[in-house]
Amino acid sequence: MRANILTSLLLGFGLSTFSHADVIGVKADLSYWNFDGYSQDNNFKHELDRQGTAQLSVAVEHPLPLLPNAKIRYVNLDSNSEQSSPANAADIELNNIDYILYYELLDTVVHADIGAGLNNLDGTVRNLNAGALNQYDLDEYSPLLYATVGVKLPFTGMSAKAEAIYTHGSDSKKTDVQAELQYDFIDNLLVDVGAKVGYRMMQVDFEQDQRPDLRLEFKGPYIGLDVHF
Repeated sequence: MRANILTSLLLGFGLSTFSHADVIGVKADLSYWNFDGYSQDNNFKHELDRQGTAQLSVAVEHPLPLLPNAKIRYVNLDSNSEQSSPANAADIELNNIDYILYYELLDTVVHADIGAGLNNLDGTVRNLNAGALNQYDLDEYSPLLYATVGVKLPFTGMSAKAEAIYTHGSDSKKTDVQAELQYDFIDNLLVDVGAKVGYRMMQVDFEQDQRPDLRLEFKGPYIGLDVHF
């Protein structure tokens, strides 16, 4: 499954070379997220080791006013707890994918988008609490709300952006927010390329029959590249 996701995202990068700014635009970004956090259930809180993972997203925008633009975001959240005791540990194997349809409200010095879509959390979380194992199998599609707002500083190449997603399904809910600063070191009619630094925090609450409620948190800084054709 992970290979199919990465193939689709890379295909988006490749197809973007055929786009034209007046007809269709493609935004793609790849960043490295250095996160830690915790996994908690039944009053047992497992602090996670700091991990590194890739964040990828591809968005396709067009000039048709009634049709929404489309975006897909992917991040792998595989992580483990700090092994302070062999009887207390956490093991997380989890993929997060956001499928988003959105509209541009503003596209000037200040830009703003709003949208909706589906989120998919797919994987397994295992918490070992005082020798007792709780296993949670997640594979849920949940409706999501999406918003982003940003501002460009004219004649500097600098910009700032904040992005937020909220989902609430039958078994889970998720809050995912990030903020970043970007500097465009290539800016012309064909392509814009920028380097960025930011901070992301994701919190997931999960309920499953006959198991304690589960809370996951992932947070940390990231660096990356943004390309706009």
